[in-house]
Amino acid sequence: MSRELPQGLDPAAFDVFHDDPAAWRPAMDDLLRAQGWSGDWQPAGEGTVLVALLGNAQVLKLYPPFLRDHWAFEHGLMPRLHGRLSLPTPRLLASGEEQGWPWTRMSLLPGRLLEEVWAGYDEDLRERLLRRIGQLMREVHALPVGEQAQLALPWPEFLAARRAGVLARQQRTGLPAHCLAELPAYLDGPIPEGSDVLLTGEYAPMNLLVDDAGQLCGMFDFGDGLVGPAAYDWLGPLTFLGAGRPARVRALFDGLGLRTAPDPDALMRLFLLHRYSCLRIQLRDVPDWQHEADLGALARRLFGAG
Repeated sequence: MSRELPQGLDPAAFDVFHDDPAAWRPAMDDLLRAQGWSGDWQPAGEGTVLVALLGNAQVLKLYPPFLRDHWAFEHGLMPRLHGRLSLPTPRLLASGEEQGWPWTRMSLLPGRLLEEVWAGYDEDLRERLLRRIGQLMREVHALPVGEQAQLALPWPEFLAARRAGVLARQQRTGLPAHCLAELPAYLDGPIPEGSDVLLTGEYAPMNLLVDDAGQLCGMFDFGDGLVGPAAYDWLGPLTFLGAGRPARVRALFDGLGLRTAPDPDALMRLFLLHRYSCLRIQLRDVPDWQHEADLGALARRLFGAG
C-alpha cells in the first residue's frame, strides 16, 4: 500500500505541501514503484501540481483532488494534440488515481524553456518567435473541439465566475488604486467574442521549449485549458513576451493571420478577467506600467500594434 497522501487540502495547504518535496517523495516513490519504475526521479519545483521527472524521457504529474478538473482537461487534450501539430507535444503514456489524487505519466520533451533564454535573444528573433507562436495557436484553434467541451466549464459560466471575483483578485494582486477605482465601469465594455476553440491556457514562456537555434520545438502543460474564444490564448504571449512593444505585438497578430488589429480595450478587459490575471507578474517586463493614466492607456500600450 502506498504511503498516505494528505486529504482535504485547500490550495494554500497544498502549496505548502508542494514546496516540501521530502513530504511527498515517499508517496511518489510508492506510486512509481507500483508502475514498475525502478530508475531515479527528481521533483520539479515549478508548476501547480506535483511533478516527478523520470530520467530524461518521462514525467509524472500528480494532481491534488481539488484540481481534478485540470487533470481531466489535460488528460483529454494531450491525445487530441499529440502528432497533429507542427511541433511536438507530450504523449500520454498512462493515467490513474492514487488515494483520490489523479495522475498522468507522459513523455518528456527535449529543449530549453523559452523563459530561460528569452532575455538573451535579439529583437529579430523575438519577433520571429512571436510570429511562430501565433501560427501554432492557429493550428490548435483549427482542431475540432469535440468532447473536450464537456471537460471545461462553459465559457459563459467561466466569465460569470471571473466577473464575480475580479475586484477582490485585482486588489489582492496589486492593481494600482487608480485602476481599481475605474475597474467596475471599465469592465462593462465588450470583450472579444468568437466561436469555441481549444484553449490550452498556455503559450507563455514557462510552457514553450526552444532548441539551440532559438526555434520553437515543443509545448506542454494543458491543465488550465478551457473552451472558448481564441483571444483568451493571445494574452499570455502578448503580456509576457510582447511587453508593450508594437513590433512584437504585430508579429503575433501576423502569425495569427489577423487582418485587423483587435480592440485593445476589449483585450484588456479579458486580460483582467483571466484565470491567472496578476499584472505585476505578467507585465514584469513592461517598465512603469503602473503609472499609465488609466486602463485604456495601459490597454493601448500593451495591445496596440502601432
